[in-house]
Amino acid sequence: MLKKLILVGAGPGDAELISLKGIKALQQANVVMYDALVSEELLQYAPNAKIIFCGKRAGTHYMKQDEINQTIVSNVEMHGIVVRLKGGDPFVFGRGHEEIQYAEKHGIITEIIPGISSATALATVHKIPLTKRGVTESAWITTGTTSCGKLSEDIELAAQSNATVVVLMGVGKLAEIVAVFRKYKPSSYPISIIQNGTMPNEKWINGNLENIQALALAENIQPPAVILIGKVVEVNDVN
Repeated sequence: MLKKLILVGAGPGDAELISLKGIKALQQANVVMYDALVSEELLQYAPNAKIIFCGKRAGTHYMKQDEINQTIVSNVEMHGIVVRLKGGDPFVFGRGHEEIQYAEKHGIITEIIPGISSATALATVHKIPLTKRGVTESAWITTGTTSCGKLSEDIELAAQSNATVVVLMGVGKLAEIVAVFRKYKPSSYPISIIQNGTMPNEKWINGNLENIQALALAENIQPPAVILIGKVVEVNDVN
């Protein structure tokens, strides 16, 4: 019996945005362990597999990371091929590397299949170029909230740059993020927030540093969401 862990990126939400290679991995899986942000439509590609919901999400945890790691190893040993299905790309704020390391320390063969990250995909879907000649030459992807629950120090550095800034896990820190950016940018500086991107219940708001908090409150913006900050937000006159 082949014993293997395959880490698969499921994409930003829409089930059709997983890769063909990811689908093939699901088809050969004996066990599928999937997260809360993964579309359950994808489970149809593993009809004979044991299904385990891991359920990690901002603020709540169905399974803690240590328990997930141990569950991966025990299921590989008992059942063979385990597909760990994670939202977005498993190596972009997905703790995928920790799971790979833990499995390899236990002598398990591993494979990684990249996924489309919401950090880049949601901007593209909404025709917002993260980089555009004559507007910005780089993009900065950061978390809004660190593992200890504080605002990332990188926000301060990013706000001083001309880069497009993409903030994941930042909705709960929106007021703090805006306050930092207003130290370096005008109140008219563009900002966009996309909640549940690529899904039927998606919400998308556009504003600036002056009004984005009021807009987010009016639309009841909640995690999961991606915050986009920079001049590229308005290049297509999307407001």
